[in-house]
Amino acid sequence: MSSDLAPRSSAAPAVADDDNRYKAVQDKLKMLGMALEDAGLELEALRRSMQSNADHTDGVATDIENADLDPKFVDLTVNVATALVGAAREVRTLGDHAQETTDLAHQARRTHAKLYGALDDIRSGRREKTPRPGFFNR
Repeated sequence: MSSDLAPRSSAAPAVADDDNRYKAVQDKLKMLGMALEDAGLELEALRRSMQSNADHTDGVATDIENADLDPKFVDLTVNVATALVGAAREVRTLGDHAQETTDLAHQARRTHAKLYGALDDIRSGRREKTPRPGFFNR
């Protein structure tokens, strides 16, 4: 029962800094969405592996029982199988939450583009510096 999961080289999908320029925010939202999609795929692989291990462990419990071993070993093995099923269920829930967050990240990126894309086009097309958004709201 080895795991193919390995730690990522970078803990954060995007640099958390104070760069709030339009393109930087778009890139950060895109990288966040992609990292969440990857996490969702990894969680699904983990869930399948846990469910497979639970099924195998349940079969081992049956084999132990058929071999007339001490019933405490059967009970312990059944408990492990049950725990794996429960853990797989919780990993599925976590994957569902990751998918919801992925959808929200993509929605935030689209909304940000809708609200500020045209303004960025205007501002980046000028040679003169223009006030940042919110400058006149004082």
